[in-house]
Amino acid sequence: MTSLKVYHYEKCSTCRNAIKWLRNAGHELELIPIVEQPPTPDEVQDLIAKSGLESKKFFNVSGEVYKELGLKDKLADMDEVERARLLASNGKLIKRPVVTDGEHVTLGFKPELYEQSWGQKEESQ
Repeated sequence: MTSLKVYHYEKCSTCRNAIKWLRNAGHELELIPIVEQPPTPDEVQDLIAKSGLESKKFFNVSGEVYKELGLKDKLADMDEVERARLLASNGKLIKRPVVTDGEHVTLGFKPELYEQSWGQKEESQ
């Protein structure tokens, strides 16, 4: 199976569920603690591009830091570079987990999305 890079937060149950799912699917995982080692602004821009999602989808809108900074009203006035720098400045701002194989990126954890993106199990193909 594929080796995947997983940006995660160990206290996050969503991250733990995603990691368990990926391991059960047979993937080797490189676990990166997103709070201690957030991706750089360039890495954030690369992840966004490979995800096919809008950059604002990368923000953890339910997180304390997002709310403390009042980002709900500020994101619309920021360009992509500013958003990437902001995301890279604090791993808690990033919706997690972020999973990548270097070509494809998923954000958050939904089993049906993971099955589609990372689930190429022998029994299903």
